[in-house]
Amino acid sequence: MWNNLLTNSNFQLFLRIIFASLFIFSGGTKISVPEEFAVSISNYRLLPIELVNFFAIIIPWIEIITGILLLFGFFVKENSFILTFLLGVFTIMVFIAMIRGLNIECGCFGTKGGQKVGLLKIFENLIYLVIGILIYKFSKYHKILLK
Repeated sequence: MWNNLLTNSNFQLFLRIIFASLFIFSGGTKISVPEEFAVSISNYRLLPIELVNFFAIIIPWIEIITGILLLFGFFVKENSFILTFLLGVFTIMVFIAMIRGLNIECGCFGTKGGQKVGLLKIFENLIYLVIGILIYKFSKYHKILLK
């Protein structure tokens, strides 16, 4: 029964819409204010300062482009892998910040919303990670629009 649901093209489309929309929106909120996103990245204190601006510029574009490709069914496994990997890295960063006791905003949606790092953010990310893994594992489609 579960396998039929997980491989169902309508269910997969539903998962792709949720997952892709998350990243398209996330990238869109950061792309016009890279300097604010750079501050969010530097607040984690995990990257050398020389790399912060590079990632602040490139990550939103990766989120938007891979999100759009995933939404429209192009290279579904590849794009779901990229986005799931990014989300995994983000989740690890949030976890490290939480353990270090940093009282910072996650920067997930730029400066919009201002969600703090913590268990709630990790739990939310884990739900999205499961969605990304389900898309990667059970999707059958490549280069097919909205299927």
